[in-house]
Amino acid sequence: MRIAYLTGTYPRATDTFIQREVMGLRSHGVEVHTFAVRRPGDDHIVGPEQASERSQTFYILPPKLSVLLKAHVSLLFGSPGRYAKAIALALKTRQPDVKGLLYQLFYFLEAGVLAAQMRDRQISHLHNHFGNTSCSVAMLAATLGGFSYSFMLHGPAIFFEPKRWHIGEKIKRASFVTCISQYCRSQAMVFAPYETWERLHIVHCGVTPEQFSPVTHQGAGHRLLFVGRLAAVKGLPMLLESIRRLQASVPNILLTVVGDGPDRKLLESLTAQLDLSAQVKFVGYQSQASVRQYLQETDAFVLPSFAEGVPVVLMEAMMSGVPVVATQIAGVSELVEDGVSGFLVPPSNVSELCDRIQTLLTDGDLRARFGKQGIAKVREQFDISKESEKLARLMAAVTVQQLPDAASRPATQDDAKEQQSTRVLTPSR
Repeated sequence: MRIAYLTGTYPRATDTFIQREVMGLRSHGVEVHTFAVRRPGDDHIVGPEQASERSQTFYILPPKLSVLLKAHVSLLFGSPGRYAKAIALALKTRQPDVKGLLYQLFYFLEAGVLAAQMRDRQISHLHNHFGNTSCSVAMLAATLGGFSYSFMLHGPAIFFEPKRWHIGEKIKRASFVTCISQYCRSQAMVFAPYETWERLHIVHCGVTPEQFSPVTHQGAGHRLLFVGRLAAVKGLPMLLESIRRLQASVPNILLTVVGDGPDRKLLESLTAQLDLSAQVKFVGYQSQASVRQYLQETDAFVLPSFAEGVPVVLMEAMMSGVPVVATQIAGVSELVEDGVSGFLVPPSNVSELCDRIQTLLTDGDLRARFGKQGIAKVREQFDISKESEKLARLMAAVTVQQLPDAASRPATQDDAKEQQSTRVLTPSR
């Protein structure tokens, strides 16, 4: 089975879950050709995994004029009808202003390059990760080239502007859509026609359990870890305020912040204003191996986000036996069970965030118990090998035009719940 796998920028240091999915598909015998609209900068090449993937990915931008013209001329004269339909679709799904029309022209031109590459490589199915710009390119490319496509939905950002990105239209035209959580699937249902709901399948992002070693917890702790993009949506000022308050009870408290982003300078400035420069360490982007090492050197993992899907960094922490404190938003509760494998707190509540961190740091037995439960949870439902196998089966089914419904996928607890909901929603199936 040969498929094309598209995303906006690949590989990025922040999107290791995409790289794991690609590797997982390959391990199940799928020949994956990776495509991306843009090439990542060197700051995202933080390990051998990223370097290897960048070297074998086809980048649409910037295209050579000769390549662009050749692609579109061949598509136009090869199938004028499909080309006309793609133009009509591009106009139908553009944003309603001059800027939107201009961007849609760019997406259409990019789609032509991709469709020509698909034809030259004799690939008949395209899978896209994320539902925004790259998915627009994928949808138009599929129409231009006459092949099937599918995509993965994450959220939450895509659901902030569903009409702008024409989520319903993309779902309607896709062979299937994978959703990272039940919450994500429910949000897709809001905008997708009822008759397409059966195309929405749960395929989690995941980790490779064998890469992680469990941490041993004893006595009081003082080390905290955050891993993620340094942006407003992650709620880091709340975590810094919690560190300031916890200094009285945990004087040797230390927070390591792994990641980078647009708010780094602001956060470093706020750290200095709160007189926390000795307690908070910013270390920038790190390789996957380095992140695993940081997890070995921490007592608790904290993610105070205001919006998330199902964070892979939480899976990595839990698979390392590190207890987590996270906000109760979107699909997070489908991963973290409050009081079982970690603590969930209301978003924006500094007092409760502070209390839960302190509870974990002062109780080694509790950290050990949460850590054990976290490992079991991730092994059962967020093993990338199992999840990529689900995706591979969906892709294989497309090639024989027999797409399975939820009831025919490998059984897990989440699948059993989805099977029950599908039977209720589609009693005639």
